Amino acid sequence: MAHDATRIESLQGRYVSSSSSTNDVDVVGESAAVTATGKSARKAESDVEKPPFLFTVGNGAECEEEAIPEDDARVATLPAYVRRVVSLTDNPDLPVFTFRYFVLALLFVIPGAFLSMMSHFRTTSAPYSIFFVQIACSYVGDWWAKTLPGWHVCVPGTKWGFSLNPGPFSVKEHVLVVLTAASGATYNLGYTPISMAELYFNETVHPALAIFFMWGIVWTGYSFAAIARQFLIYDPQYPWFQALCQTALFETQKKQRDSPSPQSRKQTKVFWLVLIAVILWQFLPEYVFPMLGSMALLCWVAPNNPTANFIGAGFGGMGLLNLSFDWSTISTNYSIFLTPWWTQVVTFVAFVCNCWLLLPLAKWGGLGAWHHKLMSNRFFLGNGTSYPVDALLTPEIGFNETAYQELGPVYVGTQVLWGMFFDYAAYTSAIVWMALFGFKEIKGSFAKLWARRKATTKITEQYHDQLNIIQRSYPEVPAWWFLALFAASFVSLLAIVATNSLYIPVYTYFVAVATGAIMVVPLGWLYALSNFQLPIGTVNELLYGIMVNAVSGHKNPAGATVYSSIAGNAWYRAQYNLQDMKIGHFMHMPPRAVFFSQIFGSLIGIPINYGVVRWILTTKRAYLTGGEVDPTHQWTAQSLTSNLTMGVQYVLIGPLRLFQGHIYTPVPYGFLVGALAPLALWLLHKKFPKMSFNLFNTTIFFSHLANFYGNISTGYVSSFLGGFFVMYWAYRKRYELWARWNYILAAAFDAGFNFNMLLIFLFFGSGKVTTMPNWWGNEVTSSERCFALDSE
Repeated sequence: MAHDATRIESLQGRYVSSSSSTNDVDVVGESAAVTATGKSARKAESDVEKPPFLFTVGNGAECEEEAIPEDDARVATLPAYVRRVVSLTDNPDLPVFTFRYFVLALLFVIPGAFLSMMSHFRTTSAPYSIFFVQIACSYVGDWWAKTLPGWHVCVPGTKWGFSLNPGPFSVKEHVLVVLTAASGATYNLGYTPISMAELYFNETVHPALAIFFMWGIVWTGYSFAAIARQFLIYDPQYPWFQALCQTALFETQKKQRDSPSPQSRKQTKVFWLVLIAVILWQFLPEYVFPMLGSMALLCWVAPNNPTANFIGAGFGGMGLLNLSFDWSTISTNYSIFLTPWWTQVVTFVAFVCNCWLLLPLAKWGGLGAWHHKLMSNRFFLGNGTSYPVDALLTPEIGFNETAYQELGPVYVGTQVLWGMFFDYAAYTSAIVWMALFGFKEIKGSFAKLWARRKATTKITEQYHDQLNIIQRSYPEVPAWWFLALFAASFVSLLAIVATNSLYIPVYTYFVAVATGAIMVVPLGWLYALSNFQLPIGTVNELLYGIMVNAVSGHKNPAGATVYSSIAGNAWYRAQYNLQDMKIGHFMHMPPRAVFFSQIFGSLIGIPINYGVVRWILTTKRAYLTGGEVDPTHQWTAQSLTSNLTMGVQYVLIGPLRLFQGHIYTPVPYGFLVGALAPLALWLLHKKFPKMSFNLFNTTIFFSHLANFYGNISTGYVSSFLGGFFVMYWAYRKRYELWARWNYILAAAFDAGFNFNMLLIFLFFGSGKVTTMPNWWGNEVTSSERCFALDSE
């Protein structure tokens, strides 16, 4: 059907009986395997009609109504929860690029880029939530449309002009502003080597080099999104749950602006009530009543018993029988509203194995060859005292072999050791798991791509669901746009590296780009299905350390972060780019407009990122280096210190020398375990297909085993209980209620938490830090009342 001659009646709430499809995809159980569950039809609520779905085809008086059954390809291939959220109608005449869009993009990108970058130098920070942008932008755009005159403004000396007020604020403008903010109102990984070089090695990177380096690593990732967009975006079986959550809020806001209905009013009212309730509640665990963040029941029973304290504490202990009512800890690793139940189960099992099995084995069972500082992630001498890492640096930024021989090898706690082991395992597991369990789907997608390599057909014509039918009317992003973007980033980064301006040899740049490209598909595939994004981890630093220690020179520890910024951003930014593309797909945005929004956002945001870095390094240098004590205890640069430690570990000491230490001997075998574990699960799944071995994803399991829980082990039990209620019981027993409210509640909880953090930062932490007076629920010694907790 021609897009401009097609009007599809809204299926949002009115026509959709989403759970009645016999080809439903179970987000809770089988979505990772992408298999049909054949769920039986559930009874529809009063405001939800049953199929057949009604499509209105044609224009004006010639329009005809067509009724299609639920097994029609236009709706049958869309998962039920997608049909319940995403509108299946589109108006291609809505304005997209307006003067209003560019002003609002600047309005929301500039403060976001500033706050997000600043937060990485501070102990506490105010998050700049994309939900804040999504909510605030809707009101500002609506105010603009109702208030400003519709004057036409001409650009002097040209034929160009624009309307100051092009009419009602359109949903497409709204989406594009939010996608621009998602690209530009964030921090940049490139700040790390730039800051490290100046703070620790007194080497200032030229501003132009720094900004082009930041642009280059981001655009490399954006261009790599082309590797996976063929199937991860257009294939309807990939849900992208975070994108679906934002789409639910977009749709609610659109209906409330354009044609308010009792249902949309109710959704909006519930959203705001929940958001305000979360804002108010979070003042308790975050500021007034910290005990709510970690309620250690065993510590209440035996507050002065070291063993009970260690077992029950959520801050520095095992977290057994520990509950949290702080959304920041409950949602630390995933959203209970968005993450499939099987992912939540795997995550909780990993937490149990780490904190309730390995930790007691390490403390009392003799696990590990060095038994000091179990709950610390710092470096130590053999006797358990702090390791003077600075002594390993020569004045010429080289390795001080004499000092190393005198001090001896570097020791770390046992929990850090198995964290390194499983971090390596997660990396190789991601590749092998996708090759085994996702091979069929990915092979089919690439076969379609190969078949149309010389054809003029669009990617959307490979799929026959209604979302792809709608998108056929919009020009696709040509492949050469992605190639041109990659070429721009490649030339700028290669020039920077070849002139030895950023501490890494040229050949390592090519390796970084290649490894980043390899990881785009497996990690993007996993993120699209499970809502789990593999952390960048330390594998990149390890690979760089192996390379530079095999060849003399390039021993600056900052080089590890340069390499990691390139290799990590290559797939990290690609995943976010793909997620934004999926939002555009759900919201029927022109793909070229989405592409532009991402480039435009980064063009604006990155110079602001650098300006913030320059300001902080100039004005807060003494605090960041530890030369002076910051009276607010905020400007601590903890993340930079951690990166310096990794650089010393992998670049100066080197992996070979490091792993010769007896406590590190088992660590490299993590790569082998990560490669073999998916194979074992795949064979078990083939042998026992009904046992759901395909849902126990080893990448997610190993990644959460690699988490350092020594600082915070609370929140996981609460997350598991909440996830059971939302994504297991409610999804299976109250599906219509779940489908109507789940994603609205997800947006409200996250937005409320982020608003609260912003208010706490502004009121109590942006200037003079104002602390809460101590009382029973805010005990100065231990908010958990674990008074005998051993620091080990």
